[in-house]
Amino acid sequence: MNTFLNFLGIAALIALFLLPTLAGLARERRIDRELREAERERGDAPPETAGAAQPVTDARRPYLRSWARI
Repeated sequence: MNTFLNFLGIAALIALFLLPTLAGLARERRIDRELREAERERGDAPPETAGAAQPVTDARRPYLRSWARI
């Protein structure tokens, strides 16, 4: 029984550390998805004026699966 309680305690500590991280990752993915959808919707519409500035897409870096975007 003591071994099981030790295991349960360690599992609870690991969960306390991992849950905020996983929640943050899920939030980042949701924000990225919303930004991609907004950009896609904006890209489909014709520009309001003929001389409208176009966004620069050549200098964008590829999406990295990390919270540290350099």
